[in-house]
Amino acid sequence: MSPTLSAGDDARAEGVPDPSEPAGAVSRLIADVVAAPSGRSSASPYETARLVALAPWLSYHAERIRFLLAGQRVDGGWGGPEGYALVPTLSAVDGLLATLDRDAPAGWSREGVLHAVDRSLRLLLDPLAGPAAFPTPDLPACDLIVPALVERIGERLADPPEELAAWRGVHPPMPAGMGRRRLDAVRRLVHSGSPVPQKLLHALEVLGPAAERLPSVVPTPPGAVGASPAATAAWLGAPDGRRHPAVHFLDRVVADCQGPVPCATPITVFERSWVLSTLVRAGVPVPMVTPFAAGLREALGPEGAATGPGLPADADTTAASLYALAAVGCPVDPSCLFRYDLGTHFCTWQGEDGASVSTNAHVLEALGRPAGGTDVRAVSAARRVARWLLDQQRPDGSWSDRWHASPYYATASAVSALSTHAERQVAPAVERAVDGVLESQHADGSWGRWGGTAEETAYAVQVLMAGRPRPETDVALARAVGHLQVAAATQHPPLWHDKDLYHPPLIVRAAVVAARKLAGERLHRVAGVGSSVPAIS
Repeated sequence: MSPTLSAGDDARAEGVPDPSEPAGAVSRLIADVVAAPSGRSSASPYETARLVALAPWLSYHAERIRFLLAGQRVDGGWGGPEGYALVPTLSAVDGLLATLDRDAPAGWSREGVLHAVDRSLRLLLDPLAGPAAFPTPDLPACDLIVPALVERIGERLADPPEELAAWRGVHPPMPAGMGRRRLDAVRRLVHSGSPVPQKLLHALEVLGPAAERLPSVVPTPPGAVGASPAATAAWLGAPDGRRHPAVHFLDRVVADCQGPVPCATPITVFERSWVLSTLVRAGVPVPMVTPFAAGLREALGPEGAATGPGLPADADTTAASLYALAAVGCPVDPSCLFRYDLGTHFCTWQGEDGASVSTNAHVLEALGRPAGGTDVRAVSAARRVARWLLDQQRPDGSWSDRWHASPYYATASAVSALSTHAERQVAPAVERAVDGVLESQHADGSWGRWGGTAEETAYAVQVLMAGRPRPETDVALARAVGHLQVAAATQHPPLWHDKDLYHPPLIVRAAVVAARKLAGERLHRVAGVGSSVPAIS
């Protein structure tokens, strides 16, 4: 029931086929999806460190400590660049401090932990290079997680180990404008006896000791709280000798992952809806569609579909599922989407702080499929969403999103949805997006926010394919295909937003398969392509 994850997952060859022969790679991809029924996601420094702090009794404890020590960056931080390092670095510091407080070294070095904590505290307190000095990324529950971790680290450093006496009384700084107000309000709500809102269950650990065995929180099969190992451990507390389903859930996750854990599991519906919709959108034939479609249909209820058990239903997963089902000839009435309609655009879930470009792009695609295309309400909503998406385009032609760190993901999502819509302003907006993508290609043929990646290159290819034919586009596509060939087996950095950045390898593989298929077909149609572009294999 837990995700398959190992140290080699992200580095594994994730090659894609010749566009004229995609069946082999697609069959392998689908087989991998079926083999991991809970979905696959990269290990999270944040989530893993929460288990180090909250569940030292859990198996593979030493492996989690070693994972943190091995993953520390040269500058002392963990996680992504800039502000993305804040949450995982705070979590790792707290987890390692907890280790010093209570554990005798077993499979790890106390000196190594002390050195790691010292380096990370130096980074956190650096007013220029520390992660708190950068704009805070729009990560879920960040404004709860950061003050909760700063508080806990401050408590530990009030009486630190002798070797860390120089850090006595230190509190890591929070980013400008962030405070404790919302965290205190949530804790007061829980203290009053009110039930915890479902959308907060995924980060239940921010409640501290108050989370333990909260009566209003009931783990959902397979024993998880909020589809989160950290939230589950916080709710469970110390095991009491009885084999609670939450213990079974944690045991399965850490065993399957050999120690470190992802932020969210299971993610079955999310992974399958994204893989299927990505492939069918590109015209890639997909084997075993029937069981996939049956599972997605089953996941759709009156409120839509959720990423996984214990998470609230959301418009993003709902729309992706509806689109995929309609595209494979199994359309479902999209009425469940309208509970997320805010008038101008759709929220990801009720009470969302902010708005998502990719969610609305997926809604637009879902409303444009046959099951919704003749519904007057769906047609009207699609027009409103299209106008909203057009208004979100940035001056450089790109879009940005709250569920992904890269503008190429948001831009590909928006362009894909808008390209099938007849709104008058769509064509100029698509061409502006294409212009921006052409201007931002790296010398090696890749695209990427912090450096070229296969994932972002795949999204850029999808944007280029939506524009009008241009010679410069064909040149860029040829260079991109060359990059995707050599980048197939390279490390894929985490770019997706959860409590920490994460990498869903099978979803990314689907994007790369689709991009190489689209680019290959386009290039093979160009006169003289055989002698002017790289071979695609």
